[in-house]
Amino acid sequence: MPMQLLVNIDHIATLRNARGEGYPVPAQAAQICEKAGAAGIVFHLRGDRRHIMDHDLSELKESVQGVLDFEMAATEEMIALLHQVQPDICTLVPEGREELTTEGGLHLAAVFEDFKTRVFPAIRNGAAGSKVEISLFVDPNPDDIQGAIELGSDAIELHTGTYANASTPSAAQAELDRLATAAKMAHAAGLKVNAGHGLNQKNLTPFLRAVPHLADISIGHALISEAVFHGLANTVQAYMTIIEQVKEEQR
Repeated sequence: MPMQLLVNIDHIATLRNARGEGYPVPAQAAQICEKAGAAGIVFHLRGDRRHIMDHDLSELKESVQGVLDFEMAATEEMIALLHQVQPDICTLVPEGREELTTEGGLHLAAVFEDFKTRVFPAIRNGAAGSKVEISLFVDPNPDDIQGAIELGSDAIELHTGTYANASTPSAAQAELDRLATAAKMAHAAGLKVNAGHGLNQKNLTPFLRAVPHLADISIGHALISEAVFHGLANTVQAYMTIIEQVKEEQR
């Protein structure tokens, strides 16, 4: 499956909510991103509603023409909303009320039985049924990859934040090695390999070159921040150029 860019538009909603004026509208941002070449849109509806709000869901569902990825905690509330929205992908993430952003991947050993007996059946047997692809946001740990395999997840999303925040080249390379090993393990088991968190125009190319079998690349905060200075469409196109260049190298 070829690499493609999904844009996380959460922080369009963050800007809107700062003043409560009703703009900028996340769904309009999503349309601009797709017109500029993005393959789809990611949003995270958090329990505290700090950025995306419930009324955004139907607007995003109606507006997004490509892939729609609903990031969510594995709560009954979110599963019910998932079945209403019926996105293409549901990415299950850990969620802490005090965190500024998602701080790491799921610790699958701690949630394995709950996911096996409650979460996965609730997602797959509900109104949306098997049409929704389940992805687990995980660190590049063999035990977590194995857990995703055993749960029957359709995909994983590799947490790239440790790589993105590495303080030295050697630390970054060590994390790239871990990510590559995890990607190979997941791919060998038939899982789709997605990735995201902390990626930007400076660190994206080395990541794409080092880690095989990548599909959906989710980028949000850096892209939206850069768009303040360069425009949303231009920034999406800049990321698309990086992805296409690496894909050309790998042909």
